[in-house]
Amino acid sequence: MRYMLLFHYSEESEETLGAEALAEGRRAMAAYAATLEQAGILVSSQILQSSTVTTTLTATGGEPRIQDGPYADTKEQLGGVVVIDVPDLDTALTWARQAPPAAWGTVEIRPGAVHIEDGAWVPS
Repeated sequence: MRYMLLFHYSEESEETLGAEALAEGRRAMAAYAATLEQAGILVSSQILQSSTVTTTLTATGGEPRIQDGPYADTKEQLGGVVVIDVPDLDTALTWARQAPPAAWGTVEIRPGAVHIEDGAWVPS
């Protein structure tokens, strides 16, 4: 079963976080991704750019509305996503506990419903 590990945390700049802490976070994420890959469960991963470069599209009432910035005005933003393929939620939780963002934010574990594989919808 595929699970998405969604990383939510407060966005910090290099100036507010510090170059050393930023570098350590990057090293921790690289090591985590390598561990997932070595375990054979990593499907994909993305660390996102800052929400300050986000563009949001809504079409309420049929009219498209485009705005700069994230949809939700919150302290924590979605900072990245990892997709893993594991047998069950308990296993997904085990891997989520090891995610570096758990130490500085929230890791949301969400099962996938379906995904596209070779052009066809497949239950996750």
